[in-house]
Amino acid sequence: MSTLALVLVLGAAVAHAAWNIIAAGKSKSGLPFLWWGAVFASTIWVGVIPLTGGLRGASWTDFLLGVGISGVVHVIYMLVLQRGYAAGDLATVYATARGSGPILTVIVALVLFGERPSGLALGGVALIVAGVVAIGLIGRPKAAIAQVSKRRRIDPGLLYGLLTGVAIAAYSLWDAYSVNELALPPVPYMVGFLVAELPFFSLLLLRDKRYKQLGETFKSSWKQLLGFGIISPLSYILVLTANTMAPVSLVAPIREVSVVLVSLYGVIRFGQDRPVARILAALVVVGGVVLIGF
Repeated sequence: MSTLALVLVLGAAVAHAAWNIIAAGKSKSGLPFLWWGAVFASTIWVGVIPLTGGLRGASWTDFLLGVGISGVVHVIYMLVLQRGYAAGDLATVYATARGSGPILTVIVALVLFGERPSGLALGGVALIVAGVVAIGLIGRPKAAIAQVSKRRRIDPGLLYGLLTGVAIAAYSLWDAYSVNELALPPVPYMVGFLVAELPFFSLLLLRDKRYKQLGETFKSSWKQLLGFGIISPLSYILVLTANTMAPVSLVAPIREVSVVLVSLYGVIRFGQDRPVARILAALVVVGGVVLIGF
């Protein structure tokens, strides 16, 4: 992987962790926050499209197909992730999602896209996934484990994390296909699928009779929404650009450095336990990134 591609993905990981922390902090807002997030992000970034060359010759048919499918998958991803944050522990949901997503992405990319990373790079992928899973296991609160064991049911944090991982793999693969095979430029593509999300979020708000909460959410969260509207698309644009330079089977795992950052945030902000174990797991992830970078 080239140095530029690596830098882009690492930058995306920082931004991705930041917006996930923002979203987790507003998990109780749910759909209203997601609706406003799409409005803020698309409004902020639509003005950047002319500065980046527009569609650059890509056909409108391919554009509508690409953003339409991506929008649907992203709606599913956001809803499952938000539900997971509301039902489970932040570290468990996030780490499980970001650990399972790359595994599925790598497998499908090898089979369908014919990607053939080096043995060293695949070793790096394995280290990243191992470190991410370790962080997820470390992050599970003892009370939650005891409660799940007592009821003999699946931890909702793990369940929603795995479902989110499936959605992550789906949008990672489709987005890589869109920017490479359909030749869709990252910025208009990203704005397009944000706009495609809005009708779905609007229908869900009407169905759940929560549209009246839009005003309250805007008043209480406009600062967070502004940050979300800038940071979330930036993260995605960096990843989409990296996908044009490197295989998605390598880009997707490196992006999981964000898990390390979220875990460290949990230690600093919420005083989560076992900091030494978290740091060791983080070093495993860093080691994986180094291997892929060679």
